[in-house]
Amino acid sequence: MNDDTTQVDSSQSNRLVDRSTSLRTLGIALSALAIVAVEPASAQSVGESFCQTDMATTIRNLFTLIQFGGPLIGGLVALGATVAIPLLRRVDTKKELKSMRVQAIVWGIIVAPLGTTILQFLLTSVVAGGASCSF
Repeated sequence: MNDDTTQVDSSQSNRLVDRSTSLRTLGIALSALAIVAVEPASAQSVGESFCQTDMATTIRNLFTLIQFGGPLIGGLVALGATVAIPLLRRVDTKKELKSMRVQAIVWGIIVAPLGTTILQFLLTSVVAGGASCSF
């Protein structure tokens, strides 16, 4: 009889231990969820204050410079190379100018605007508080 009572008591204590472990795990999970859920709200207040700093203004100006200056300079170099090609006699110089024209088009007109779009996406999506700024 004592063995049956001991087995019942040990199974009840095992259930109590399992239940308290489950409750402890649930409490830890809820605490972690509360911390993670509050984090975006605190990041927004940091982001709004970041938008007013000189660093945000510098980034915005750099985007403008790359976005408009890259195609302008790339187009100017490509146009200059195109105009200079018929004026030259040497074949190797013509090949260099053709290569320069292609590189100016690729880097100035295609890569610079695409690069600013990618950086803009990274700053608004990855950087904490970047979404509140209009980069």
